[in-house]
This record gives sequence, C-alpha cells and structure tokens, in this order.
Amino acid sequence: MYQRILVPVDGSDTAQRALDEATRLASALQAELRIITVIDPFLINRESIYFDTDMVRQDLQAAGRELLETSRTMAAKEVITVSTQLVELDKPTTSIAEMVAAEAQDWSADLIVVGSHGRRGVQRLLLGSVAEGVARNAPVPVLLVRH
Repeated sequence: MYQRILVPVDGSDTAQRALDEATRLASALQAELRIITVIDPFLINRESIYFDTDMVRQDLQAAGRELLETSRTMAAKEVITVSTQLVELDKPTTSIAEMVAAEAQDWSADLIVVGSHGRRGVQRLLLGSVAEGVARNAPVPVLLVRH
C-alpha cells in the first residue's frame, strides 16, 4: 500500500494533527515518513535598509530546522523510519503547495498527509488554502486532516 508518506508541517495545531495521523499511519503500514517544512525567503524585502535580510533568512532557516527536529523527535517515538527536509521556495511565483508537490515527486512519496484549516468563504479567499493547492498539484493521493 503506502510505503513513503510525506507530511508538511508549519508549527500550527492543524499541521500537528496531520503529523500525528501520518505517524500513526506510517507505524501501522511500516512505512517511511518524511517531514518537510517550506520557508519563503521572498517574503523578505531584500531592498530594506532597516535590517540585515541575510540574518532574517538565516533565522527562517534556523526556525525551520528547529521545527523539523521537534517534529522528527515526536514522530520517532513510533518505530518508524523518519527523515526531514527543509525546503525553500525557489522563485517568488512558486507556491508552498507547488513545493510540497515537487518534494513528493522528488522523494517518490506514495501519499501526502496535510492539515486543512477548513476555512470557508471570504476567509478562504483572503488566506488561500495550501491544503487545496497540494491536493490540486500532488502527483500522489492526498489525505486531508481537518483541524
């Protein structure tokens, strides 16, 4: 069935629920689990004269690595193989959802488990939905875990 399960995390409660579900599933199926987090260095105003943008980028990377290590430690409590990957957006026009889908393809994932906030209406329109984007772009089945 599923032997390689990918789960993106962002530190939210919803992502934690997805990680918990992916960990249980990986344990039950004796599958490998890959935990990723995507950082967006393009949010940094590189023209800023008020702060060191390289330092901000390094802070984003450090926070991403810390989140991955915390997530890996939690998932490793189960007897499963766990790996992590810090992913950076490669260009300003690429979405987080596209990067998750690309990582799934590059790693040969069989399944993506992603948390969904379940936003509707104007809130969804304004904030978007990474989960929906993953489902639309994914090369493999996607399991949505609701908050």
